[in-house]
Amino acid sequence: MPPTETDLADAVHSAARAALLDLFRDHPDHRFYYCTLVTPGEAYGPALSAWSVQALAEESARQGRAPLDIKWSYADSPFCGYGERHLEPVRPLFEARGELFDLPDGEWEAEFDLRLRAMETAMARLDAEGLFGTGTDRHSVVVTVEVPSETGNDERALRLNPPEALTDWLAEAAVLEHG
Repeated sequence: MPPTETDLADAVHSAARAALLDLFRDHPDHRFYYCTLVTPGEAYGPALSAWSVQALAEESARQGRAPLDIKWSYADSPFCGYGERHLEPVRPLFEARGELFDLPDGEWEAEFDLRLRAMETAMARLDAEGLFGTGTDRHSVVVTVEVPSETGNDERALRLNPPEALTDWLAEAAVLEHG
């Protein structure tokens, strides 16, 4: 029997918590403002990426790029793939549900949504536990679940964050889709 949505959410929650705790412990002088789980369009098990104010300053200088050009880019972060040892064991659970695009038309969309809901649930649980801060401290961190070049990223960010956390992100990064 393939893992359920709850099984996926539980596994991602545990793995992402361990990866994020490592990140925060390994970089105690950094002020993290962006934490995301990223998965490709096939909705494989996620990878972690994050940005801190300090890493943004260092990386934009190193790359010779304006900070706003990379501020919200999971791929440009030096923390992209951080905590891989925690998240890699989750991937077989996603694989056990089958290849997304091998599913019949109509079914792959439902499976895609299920996997993203599991990741979003995991991040919401971490937020509820206070991992991204509490009170006004929470307002300085944007939490997301992203699929590059796909729709739905903005909606997940809006659901996962208090409005106060999204001020800069909405002005600088959001591509809100209106249908």
